[in-house]
This record gives sequence, structure tokens and C-alpha cells, in this order.
Amino acid sequence: MSKINLSLDNIKTKIVAKNFDEALEDLDRLLDSHPDDVDSIYMSAVCRRYKGEFEEALRLLAKAKLLSPENGRIYQEEGHVFRDSGFHDNALIAYGRACRFNPALVSSWQSQAKIYNDKGMPHARDQAQTQIKRLTKLAPQLVAVTDLIAQGKLIKAEHLCRHYMQKVPRDVEGMRLLANIGLRLGVLDDAEFLLESAVMIEPENVQIHIDYIQALRKRQKFSQALDQAKLLLERSETNPQFQSLFAIECMQNGDYPTALEMFEKVLNSLPNDPITLTSRGHVLKTTGNYSSAVSSYHQAVENNTEHGEAWYSLSNLKVYSFNEQEIEIMKSQIEKVTLSHMDRVYLLFALGKAFEDRKEFDRSFSYYEEGNSLKKAQSRYNAENISAEFSAQKKLCTPYFFSSRSDGGHPATDPIFIVGLPRAGSTLLEQILSSHPQVDGTFELPNILSLSQQLRRRGRESKTLDYWQILDQLSNTELATFGKNYIADTLLHRKGAKFFIDKMPNNFRHIGLIQLILPNAKIIDARRHPMACCFSGYKQLFAEGQEFSYSLVDIGTYYRDYLDLMGHWHRVLPGKILKVQYEEVVSDLDGQVRRLLEHCGLPFDERCLNFHATNRSVRTPSSEQVRQPIYDTGLESWRPFDNFLGPLKNALGSAMNRYPLN
Repeated sequence: MSKINLSLDNIKTKIVAKNFDEALEDLDRLLDSHPDDVDSIYMSAVCRRYKGEFEEALRLLAKAKLLSPENGRIYQEEGHVFRDSGFHDNALIAYGRACRFNPALVSSWQSQAKIYNDKGMPHARDQAQTQIKRLTKLAPQLVAVTDLIAQGKLIKAEHLCRHYMQKVPRDVEGMRLLANIGLRLGVLDDAEFLLESAVMIEPENVQIHIDYIQALRKRQKFSQALDQAKLLLERSETNPQFQSLFAIECMQNGDYPTALEMFEKVLNSLPNDPITLTSRGHVLKTTGNYSSAVSSYHQAVENNTEHGEAWYSLSNLKVYSFNEQEIEIMKSQIEKVTLSHMDRVYLLFALGKAFEDRKEFDRSFSYYEEGNSLKKAQSRYNAENISAEFSAQKKLCTPYFFSSRSDGGHPATDPIFIVGLPRAGSTLLEQILSSHPQVDGTFELPNILSLSQQLRRRGRESKTLDYWQILDQLSNTELATFGKNYIADTLLHRKGAKFFIDKMPNNFRHIGLIQLILPNAKIIDARRHPMACCFSGYKQLFAEGQEFSYSLVDIGTYYRDYLDLMGHWHRVLPGKILKVQYEEVVSDLDGQVRRLLEHCGLPFDERCLNFHATNRSVRTPSSEQVRQPIYDTGLESWRPFDNFLGPLKNALGSAMNRYPLN
């Protein structure tokens, strides 16, 4: 046990004995040497609350939330402070967030039940008491597992849960929790199997059914997820939760008219629900109905000014500009201590875009920087680990490695992979190619990333092998099976064209795997000037999977490592990958379109030059931009921020001098 943990144990003893002043003296000494230790800050807040120093307690908890934004116990303590100082509405908000992050916090449920009872809200009180009864009946081991998951201690949670399940193998809550751990660790096949089994044991258990649908969605089994959502809806066709879930699965399957119809039904039951209005806006944006999407997002923020996702969704249209009143509203929201972590992040990125449009670049950057810092606090991204993995792949994936496996894989010629960094122009290239009648555009398919996670899991289970070493052990039969499964699993996203596009940018990390399982696939390497690409990524709040983007140093390092790894792939697989630079597409559209089509074995088609007129669904942040003729205004958009980008330039190093990239 570390010295700081020993000290904290001694301090806990003093707090239990109500020696708060002595405990605070010890905590102050700890914080002098470890100013960002979350446990010390949290315990200081507890002491301040007991001493009646509520304002100082809230200040400490605000700092703790920045350092650990999904720590349920911090929100629970915030609820206690608001409760004890008489702000019961704020307390309910804090307790609600505490329970969302950590459903095992009995004290938060009990406090909510009491406040709801005192406010004369019996329905809400009964809901809280139902959760208390559920936790009371739950096996203590599973309550502990729930708490460990909330703390991010997944390996320890998995060990405890598996030990319990050996004794009680048909406990559906245990199966659900173990599946939850599997989903977080990327073990999607195990999670799906557990939840499928749990549904069979308790078919009427709604939460199990919902978790099963989410697992199927993560595994890209969209049609099966839709079938399961339909079964739930058939149980209660007027249930807004089931209607919303069915609408989401319709979206995943590309059935946007039905999704819109279902969201309208939800809004009939829950008028002006901001979450549903925002989801409806996403559908309208994806299908190219810009004005209706804006209207739906506006309705969301009019009904809940704290709903950060809707504000950010407006900014994420890229072509929308906020007016003065909207900016003032957003600024007022981030001053609220009750604002949730993600709502704050959304609003900060939206304000960054708002002030960038107004050419107030100092203020714009400060908002982007704060938003990224909050996201970085949630991340466990380690740039050194990524660099090490890239280096290991380069050592394994030599020309001999590929030539000795030339008989493996699946012979399909239809996949076209567009790889690179986010915001490098991959959506533009996809829009150009998918305008060709022989090419289906899809979206950022996660199938290759899921397969890589499956192989990583195999290495972890062996306790001796890493991902790249597993690649070396795959048989020709396995390689062919993986390739065949990829083609089968992606079929549902296609509409019958000869070729289809997979534009997941991070697939550049797995070109070795792609070559092994699909040796005849085409690959396009989308490039963009390092400063423009990296800063555009820094300004973009990605839904998931791009954790390197929350730091200028991390994103610069990632770009440099990307160049290095792509250089390797070009050397060991000569002629396999077409390098396309965004700036050259802007300056010579006709010439670059012809290069793209030639590389893919496609005849020239004039529609590829008029890509902006192509009517198709686009799910990425560039959706509105690629529906316009090509323009060059974004090429130098990073330059007004040049004074703030020193850390990015230093991280890019020699990559700064390698553009245009030859």
C-alpha cells in the first residue's frame, strides 16, 4: 500500500471520530505535495460539509469533478452539501447524476426518496425506493461489482463477478454485469452471448433486453438489434422508451422515414423532450434536411437551455452561425454549478465555434482548450503505448511476411478502405466515390477495429502475446474466414453496387490485418496539411474512439506516428495504397477524381465531379460541407490560432517540413 493510501486511511479514522480539524490539517499537507489527488480533495470536501463550510465544500467538489468527471461518489457528496444547505432541487440533480454514474450508491437513492417525499412527489419517491429495494435484494458481491465498474476498476470487477458466477451461474444480474464489463473491455462476442442467454432465462426483464440490443448494435448486428427492439415495442406500442429505442435502431439500419415517424410518436407522449428533439435533428441532418434539423435543435434548447448536445449539434453543422443572444445564453449555462460534465463540454466546444465565426480567436481557443481539457480528464490515452505498437507492427510486417502469406485471405475485390486521420478529407473522398453508380457509400464501419480487439483479447488470454504477435500466428484458414465474415457482416450497409467504401480513419493502424484477410481490397490514404488536420481534429468533439484529439501534444504525436506507419505500409506494399492530398483535390478536382477512379478500377463518371449534388445519407461532421461545391476557405483556417499552437508544432517535429507529403 502506498504512503498516500496509508495516510488517507488514518485520515478516514479521524473523520469517523469527527476530528474534522485534525483531518483537514493532514489533508492540507497531502494536497501540498499531491494537489490533484482526487481522494484527498473529496475527503476535504466531506470535512468542510460537516463543519458547515458549504461554499468551500462545493469549490473542492468542482475541482474533483474536473479531475474525475464520472465519479459517482463525488456527485453524491455534492448532493449531500446541497441537501444540508437547503438547496433540495440542486441536491436532486446531483444525486441523480451520482446514481447514473454509480447505481450502487444506496445513500443517494435514500436521500432522493426523502426529498421527493418531503416535496409531495410520491411517484418519484416510489421509483427511488424501488431502486433501494433492488439493491437490498441484490447479492453483496454484485453490489460491489457495480461499484467497481463505476470506479473504472474493470479487471477487479471482472474477477469478482466471475468468482460469484461460478457459484450462481444463472444469476441474470451477474450475467448482465459481466456483459457490461465485456462491452467496456471490447470483448463484444462474450457480452452478446451472456446477454442472449440472460434474455432466454428472463425474457420479461426489460433492462436485460435493452442491454442485449445495445450489444448487438456494438457488434454491427443492426438487423438483429432492430428485431429485438421491435419485440420490445410490440409489448407496449405506446411506451416512449421502446419507441425511442426502435427509432434509434431504424436509424442504424438506414430506415430514416420510420425513425422520424417514431420520434414524432415519442414527442406526442413527451412534448418538447430535448433528447428526442436532438435525436430527430440528427436524422434530419443525416438525410440532408438542414433547415428542419436546425429547427429541431432550436426546439431542444428552447425547452432546456442546459442541453449541451443540442447546442453543440448546431455548431457541428459547420455552416451554422450563432447569434448574439444564443451566445449569451450558452455563456450563462457554463456558469451553473449544477451543469453536468458532458453538457459543459458540449457548450464549451459550441462556444469555441461561435467565437471562431466572430473572428475572436483568443476567446475561441480558450473555449476549445477548456473543453478538450475536460475530455482529457476522462481519458486514459497513452501516446507512448500507441507509438510502441506502431513500431512493433513495422518490425513484424515486412515484405517477406506478406509474401509468405499471399495464399491466405478472402479474394473479394469490392471493399474500398479510406484511411487517415479524422478531418483529413475522408468524407469528401467518400462522397466523390459514392457518386459513382458502381460504388456504395456506407459510413465509418467498426468491423476491422472490432476484429483487432478480438485478436487483442486472444493475446491477453494467452498472457504472452500482443496483437501484432497474434497476427503472426493466424492460419490461412482463419485469415480467409475473417475476410469472408467481414464481407458478410458489412452486406447490410450496401445497396447492390459492385464496390463499397469503409471510411473508418483509424483503420490505417490495421492495414497489415486488412492485407492479410482481404488482399484484393483497395486502400486510399487521405492526407491533409499537418497543422490544418490536427487543429481541425482538436476543435472537433468526436463521439468516441479519437482520444488522442484532446491534447495538442497528443494529436501532433499521433499525426507524426501516422506518417511514419503509413510510410512503412507504402514501402512494404508498393502500389497497394493511393495517397490523396486534400489540398490537391481542392486545386485539381478533375485530375484527382481520375486518379481515384483509376486506382479503384472504375470508369470515369461526370457525377463524381458533381459530388455535392449526390443525394445520400452522410453521418460524419462534414455532412453539410460535402453537400456544397468544393471550396478552399478551410485550407488555412488554423493560421489565426497560430500563436496558441506551439505545443502542436513541437509535437509534429519533422512532420512540419514534410508537406506536401511525397
